[in-house]
Amino acid sequence: MSTFVLRQGLVVGETSSAVRDVWIEDGLIREVAPHVQAPKGSTEIDVEGCWVGPGLVDVHTHLREPGHEEAETIESGAQAGALGGFSAVVAMPNTEPALDNPALVSYVLDRGARTPIDVAVAGAITQGRRGALLAPMAEMAALGVRLFTDDGVGVQDPSLMRRALVYAKPLGVRLAQHCEDEQLAGGGTMNEGVVSSRLGLVGRPMLAEELMVLRDIELVRLTGCPMHFMHLSTARSIALVSAARLEGLPVTCEVAPHHFTLDEDSMTTFDPIFKVHPPLRGAEEVAALRAALVAGHVDAVATDHAPHAPEMKDLPFDEAPPGMLGLEHAAALTYEALGAESASPLTFFSLLSRGPARVAQLRARDARLRHGAHGGAMLAGEDANVVVFDPNVRWTARRDALKSRATNCPYDGRAMLGRVCVLIAKGELVVNNGALV
Repeated sequence: MSTFVLRQGLVVGETSSAVRDVWIEDGLIREVAPHVQAPKGSTEIDVEGCWVGPGLVDVHTHLREPGHEEAETIESGAQAGALGGFSAVVAMPNTEPALDNPALVSYVLDRGARTPIDVAVAGAITQGRRGALLAPMAEMAALGVRLFTDDGVGVQDPSLMRRALVYAKPLGVRLAQHCEDEQLAGGGTMNEGVVSSRLGLVGRPMLAEELMVLRDIELVRLTGCPMHFMHLSTARSIALVSAARLEGLPVTCEVAPHHFTLDEDSMTTFDPIFKVHPPLRGAEEVAALRAALVAGHVDAVATDHAPHAPEMKDLPFDEAPPGMLGLEHAAALTYEALGAESASPLTFFSLLSRGPARVAQLRARDARLRHGAHGGAMLAGEDANVVVFDPNVRWTARRDALKSRATNCPYDGRAMLGRVCVLIAKGELVVNNGALV
């Protein structure tokens, strides 16, 4: 393997940061010190003025393979993730067919092992994600799967969700829930409120999300099984999870970049690129989510990267599928939400690396899932999954520069501050000077 020395960046540990050199060799961090004597033949990279931390981890990525490779493949999604600074992503199971059995899980793991980053897998909770019969979670857990979800739709039946939690607890896995009560959501296409009424679009009320959050918190209280709440979009949802966590319940939550950067006014153009579930909320909810990030009430920023073939997003608004891209812009958008120049590098890496790695149980190597350790403390002996983020780079998001196969990016033309310039994943240089190597 290669040898690298990252020179004079702000190395961000779990509790403190300091300007240091980082020596990486044979896939491991060998030394972190004020000055490292570069071994002969090593590649030296000047990262002065940049943040150096553990590679980012996305606990919520849609890779579309198998079934919709025209939108994204495991390889193209991994490249997009790498460019965004992610050394690991967790592939969601809402493929066709769904990842609800060991054979399909193994297929994705095999394909993921050929990419420059680690690709873990979330298994489905129910067979076919149909919400009727439990999937064989124990068989998938035996392969190393540690996260299970029917993402794309929540498990609607509370009795079935209770059984799933009881079944999952002794396996040592975590269930993740897409929180929307579909009866309350009522086929809506955007946030229910004044804007939806003015536009004549059917709305999805915030209560549809909040009611399922409340329901599943009580199911966690009953069963004691850990639960992760996905892409929460309202202040009340975050408050419910925070209160439950203070009670000692094993609950975590994530927020997606689009929910803390875009609001429902984007819908006034009727452009399906802004259609997503849960929907973009009002400006007051966006502000509340940003405050929750800064206050430490959120465990992870998760992209909910959801590529679609162009022809699908060209359908009329009511018919177009929900979802938007997120991997390549999440770091800059999170930096912006944390206050840009006033952002804490500790909070930045907690939200984008260490928190998600804990949720997905990626903090240690797992031979079955064929991934290394992620979200580390930037100490000697750790696996070399390291990212360098330059908080001073100004750039503009462009759809035509994406590495994803899809182009349903809502940030085209948006001015960004802060960008990943270097990624070392699996001990190798994957991104340098902001471009794939």
